[in-house]
Amino acid sequence: MAANTKFLREYKLVVVGGGGVGKSCLTIQLIQSHFVDEYDPTIEDSYRKQCVIDDEVALLDVLDTAGQEEYSAMREQYMRTGEGFLLVYSITSRQSFEEITTFQQQILRVKDKDYFPMVVVGNKCDLEGDRDVSRQEGEALARSFGCKFIETSAKSRINVDKAFYDIVREIRRYNREMQGYSTGSGGTSGANGPPKPMDMDNGEQEAGCCSKCVLM
Repeated sequence: MAANTKFLREYKLVVVGGGGVGKSCLTIQLIQSHFVDEYDPTIEDSYRKQCVIDDEVALLDVLDTAGQEEYSAMREQYMRTGEGFLLVYSITSRQSFEEITTFQQQILRVKDKDYFPMVVVGNKCDLEGDRDVSRQEGEALARSFGCKFIETSAKSRINVDKAFYDIVREIRRYNREMQGYSTGSGGTSGANGPPKPMDMDNGEQEAGCCSKCVLM
């Protein structure tokens, strides 16, 4: 089926997580298809890329944020504007994993929501020998948030595209349910309340791989 190019929908995605977990590497791998081995810690960088995700054209506006604590005052500003968040930790750092809950709670507080589109991303899965956080722990954390979980490797380009595509899919689901809630029909919430966390079954986690991207 041909992609629907009539409307170019822009998605404001924000990549958050502690310092050194690979947020910039994931973003640059998505946008430029190469791995950056050395770089200065990010303060804030923005990237744009046009993709076709599930036969719908999407313009990804990706904000790569600072993980260092000294930049924490900037967080609320980008949290207010983001439509979906990738919560990134390194599987080799338990501290970065434990910080994810702080980011998730701060996003919900800024948004004044009980739920908002997010994906938990365990990066550096190529460093299996240095693993400090099990996959099961990552899955359990994502399940407690009611969101998807995925392990990635920016270096080996494992699941990089899928992580970003999954958050776009979650934004679409959230917006459909919000529309259904506001009109009193449709969505899984309908007239019973606003969008709820997704049902984390295996089919949902693995659904949808028909996607491609082009650089803007």
